[in-house]
Amino acid sequence: MSRKKENPIDRRFRELMAREEHALIGYIVAGYPDEHVSVDVAQAMIDGGVDILEIGIPFSDPIADGPTIQRASYTALSKGITPNKALEIARSIRGTSDVPLVTMTYYNIVYRAGIERFVSMAKDHGIDGLIVPDLTYDEADDAIRASHIHDMDLIFLVAPNTSDERLNRVANVSKGFLYLVSVYGTTGERDKFYDYTLDAIRRVKGLIMGRVPLAVGFGISRKEHARVMMDAGADAIVVGSAFINIIEKSKDGKESMLIGIRQLAYELKQATRRFA
Repeated sequence: MSRKKENPIDRRFRELMAREEHALIGYIVAGYPDEHVSVDVAQAMIDGGVDILEIGIPFSDPIADGPTIQRASYTALSKGITPNKALEIARSIRGTSDVPLVTMTYYNIVYRAGIERFVSMAKDHGIDGLIVPDLTYDEADDAIRASHIHDMDLIFLVAPNTSDERLNRVANVSKGFLYLVSVYGTTGERDKFYDYTLDAIRRVKGLIMGRVPLAVGFGISRKEHARVMMDAGADAIVVGSAFINIIEKSKDGKESMLIGIRQLAYELKQATRRFA
């Protein structure tokens, strides 16, 4: 069965390629620092230039996330943010922007809701793509089927040490983009990246041969990082902890915090432009 229409994520990458730009994917935790301000944070990131917004649904055991995102998730949970409320936040964001929205959550949340029901609900709330970091390709048949039915891009993660054979299988089913984890470990800002990261980007880029865009995340926080990743072959960069750190460390009020978020998004977006 073929798609009846182009998914917004596909369309966004096509538009960026026509302008010789790479994609900036920004990450927020739904409900952090609170339910209402998280919508303002999303809008500040979009105003700054984020091309795709990834919305994290808070979970009590976020195994792929480092301390910064863990703290943000726990704060959101303590303020009563549920998966349903997180999707309502996504709907609020969708009401003011046409930026493609991706949600990231863990399989326990998807499974408890019912796989097809969760995917259907996410689509109804304006979500275009789904990332489930603890769902492996080998166990994803039901999620792939539900995502196809509801025209949802199911996005898979690969690591620097994922074998060529497995990379090819995952690239065949990952829609929207393929998410390469840049380092071993969890999310969080880093001062530098190792040679194995760049080697992995080049290897994965060569293997997937344009079947799906390649996004690189975990640890990227500065425009210098963005340039390095894109020079190695990344089509997109994913930035999360750097934005959340601005919220966590803000002491001068909401408006100052939003200015900082908008400025970081602007600087990172400028770095994704080939001739910036």
